[in-house]
Amino acid sequence: MKNNFAEELQERIMLDLKKIYSAKFLNHWQHPQNWGIMNDAHGYGKITGPCGDTMKLSIKVVNNKIMKCTFDTDGCGGSIACGSMVTEMAIGKTIREARQITQGKVLQFCGGLPEEDRHCALLVANTLQKAIDNYEMRQYRPKKL
Repeated sequence: MKNNFAEELQERIMLDLKKIYSAKFLNHWQHPQNWGIMNDAHGYGKITGPCGDTMKLSIKVVNNKIMKCTFDTDGCGGSIACGSMVTEMAIGKTIREARQITQGKVLQFCGGLPEEDRHCALLVANTLQKAIDNYEMRQYRPKKL
């Protein structure tokens, strides 16, 4: 038994969280992957959800494949974990394949979420789609003469 109250409390909290969330979800929450925003992104999306969390997502595309995907959020643990997981889901996918990443796919990838956290999966899926929209808009913008 730990003799530090804070460590014991944190351990109890983690045991409770493990009853609710998958190990994959908790790992992405505690150790988010691909955190940050690219300065040289080919596509960028930013959405503030109804809960007040803001999600930002950047993509870099080479030969129609997402080669790099990063995120940033001021949101809760659910937004952090979902943001991290979506970057992993998107990297290596073609634009067409990434268009298929929906709230449902995010929920499936993370092992499901309680009802009160499902909006995090929707927020990040929509933000990815907005980043793809931004990328496509930049591709079809008329060139200056």
